[in-house]
Amino acid sequence: MPISAAHARLDQPGGRFETGEETIRGVRLKVWKNAPQTLRDVFNATAQFKNETALVYEDERISYGAFRTAVAALSRQLMQDGVREGDRIAIAMRNLPEWPIAFWAAVLCGAIAVPLNAWWTGAELAPALQDCGARILIADGERLERLLPLIGQRDIRIYTARATPPGASATPLERIIGSPANCHRLTEAVFPEAPLEPDGDATIFYTSGTTGSPKGVVSSHRNIIANIWNGANAEARGYLRAGQEPPCSTDARRSAHLMTAPFFHVIGCFANMIPHMMEGSKIVLMRRWDADSALPLIERERINSIFGVPTIALQILQHPRIAEFDLTSLVSIGYGGAPAPVNLAEMIASALPHVRVTQGWGMTETSGTAITNPDLDYQRKPESCGVPSMTGEVKITDAHGQALPRGDIGELWYKGSIVARGYWNKPQETAVTFIDGWVRTGDVARLDEEGFVYIVDRLKDVVIRGGENIYCIEIENALYAHPAVDEAAVIGIAHPTLGEEPAAIIHLKTGAKLSEDDLRAHLAPRLAAYKTPSRFVILTEPLPRGPAGKILKNELKAMLAEAQSKER
Repeated sequence: MPISAAHARLDQPGGRFETGEETIRGVRLKVWKNAPQTLRDVFNATAQFKNETALVYEDERISYGAFRTAVAALSRQLMQDGVREGDRIAIAMRNLPEWPIAFWAAVLCGAIAVPLNAWWTGAELAPALQDCGARILIADGERLERLLPLIGQRDIRIYTARATPPGASATPLERIIGSPANCHRLTEAVFPEAPLEPDGDATIFYTSGTTGSPKGVVSSHRNIIANIWNGANAEARGYLRAGQEPPCSTDARRSAHLMTAPFFHVIGCFANMIPHMMEGSKIVLMRRWDADSALPLIERERINSIFGVPTIALQILQHPRIAEFDLTSLVSIGYGGAPAPVNLAEMIASALPHVRVTQGWGMTETSGTAITNPDLDYQRKPESCGVPSMTGEVKITDAHGQALPRGDIGELWYKGSIVARGYWNKPQETAVTFIDGWVRTGDVARLDEEGFVYIVDRLKDVVIRGGENIYCIEIENALYAHPAVDEAAVIGIAHPTLGEEPAAIIHLKTGAKLSEDDLRAHLAPRLAAYKTPSRFVILTEPLPRGPAGKILKNELKAMLAEAQSKER
């Protein structure tokens, strides 16, 4: 069945995927007519699952009923603290049960939830916290320890999760919600009636800009819910394209999902946590991703789905003990956020033939996955990230923003109801990136004759390590802070499972001496560990430059590739 026919079949009056048009921020956009209006409507769907397991973390098991009472208690407390519509509530913690409790409590009281990257150092967290102007900070012990020396006398109320608060200025969440496993002891869930609007601001997710300073992407309730419908629509399209009937939307969708992505990413929050909770699924958390721990978890919890970066699937498939575990419960594996090996779909089909596989493309500015390639289409075109959903549109443009014919290579632009409204407090950057409903992605791509998108390269100087965007200039600036460094350039080098890693090429000032250990020690307090280059090369000659004085990174990449080839 052609894609156009599949979409026409799904776009039926009164059906789940019926589309319409609305004017949003002055732009006419296609929308999902029968999707929930706000995240409160999404959250209300969890009421029917109160006796089902919502979250599993180590030896803790939390029901949806207990989860809802905890969210209600915290949301009421936030409003008692004076939180009002549009106030920002920052969340800085690893994947703990308290994270989604904090997120939903913030959203339901009309505030804007601001998840902060839990891998950041204090020096990276603090600018984002200051930029969003948060009234409330909800943090675990590790993040609070990093932030406290930098917060100073700022007027911000602090709640702590699983930490002994340093002084009376911070309040343990346990005083409000109890321990997560004992939330059911709270009083009946009564939620505040804060005003929510479909196109009102719901979240700010930070993504580092090319200057190294954080940019907060503002997504609305509609953006986030449209992302959920996009994913379901792509799944239904995949069934039809395979000659099968998609599952009825009224069927019980409760399943078990292994949470491999951090909640502070849109892929973890919008594409995983929110839709799985809406369906009443059990979400199984891990302290950190580890294939050794994941395999027995899949068997014990009868995990049905996993969605993350390609590294996750690779590490499961390549695990030396994979045959020792019962993985028959797995139904689907999905990934995106980083380039996937072309043969990964084939590897999964060989090792786990009962599993449906999907890959996709998206960015924080598109509130998650915007283009999806599921099932048989992915096996047929594994180099493509797929096609947009029924409410999305793509074009390939030249340097002037003019659309190019199919087959030509240019910048990928995306338009749809999932596109965020812009960057928080950055009107100039917003005007450059968000244009008449389109978002300029910075990715170089092409379209084939069927409309499938192929990402060819990136305009942005960025390394994607296991799904994490690492901006080269941020590392370069940190290297230049060392008094012995004369020139520094950071490039991406191939990695068999992570996709790529950063490598630093450095030229020292005359007479200076510096070792790799010295450089690592210099970077440790300045950068999160995942941003630290995996390789340092110190050249005796200045770095190659073009006529305009720009460092020629292509020459450096060729030099390192040749060196790696000789080392094999």
